[in-house]
Amino acid sequence: MSFVAAIDAAARKNASLVCVGLDPEPLRFPAHLRGKPDAIFELCRAIVDATADIVCAFKPQIAHFAAQRAEEALERLIAHIHANHPGIPVILDAKRGDIGSTAQHYSTEAFDRYRADAVTVNPYLGRDSAQPFLDRADKGVIVLCRTSNPGGADFQNLDCGGMPLYLRVAEAIARDWNANGNCALVVGATWPNELRAVREIVGDMPILVPGVGAQGGDVEAVVRNGRNAQGAGLVVSSSRAILYAGSGKDFADAARLEARKLRDEINRWR
Repeated sequence: MSFVAAIDAAARKNASLVCVGLDPEPLRFPAHLRGKPDAIFELCRAIVDATADIVCAFKPQIAHFAAQRAEEALERLIAHIHANHPGIPVILDAKRGDIGSTAQHYSTEAFDRYRADAVTVNPYLGRDSAQPFLDRADKGVIVLCRTSNPGGADFQNLDCGGMPLYLRVAEAIARDWNANGNCALVVGATWPNELRAVREIVGDMPILVPGVGAQGGDVEAVVRNGRNAQGAGLVVSSSRAILYAGSGKDFADAARLEARKLRDEINRWR
């Protein structure tokens, strides 16, 4: 099954457009996990198991693992998701973008080493930097378009022949890069008007939307401006608000409650 088909199937099965971002920060872990040698894996696994039936995807952020020398924990975590929650896609948030053989190695890293179902990529270096990812027709390529951070406007909003650059990116991805039907875009929840403009250009293409929860994106505005003709097409990602919803031994239960709350709020506006 392709990544896009898997996202659609998981969203229908779980009645959910929620993606749980897995961004482990050991200093924020519950006290009983701090200092344990396998704490990163234990925390992420517990949250995955507590939320797998109410999400459409999981999104581990590679830097949060690599900074803690926990790449092996990331491999085990993704293997755990595939083995115990088949049908829930894994998006590796790596924001890769490089040329030639380096891009090929990044593709191998994401899809063969980590066995991710999709990876985020940066389009700044152009199509050849994304081609090794695009060639993996069964895998998802999620391209940065209008990011949620304030500094995204420094370049993404620059006029580019009468359109802001981020819309030129959306146009190019939808028209030229998506021959295998495996592309999606990243548009931050903090920019609902831009989200609407992107949706008008890309049709039913999936859009990964970070920025709800801790970053303050408005759920109603996201859904109203970003949903496709079927009331779907969104992968709404929340990380810190779900991961650190609780600080005790019941942290996974607290994460489940927060994820379910977000799912229900999204569904209210679909």
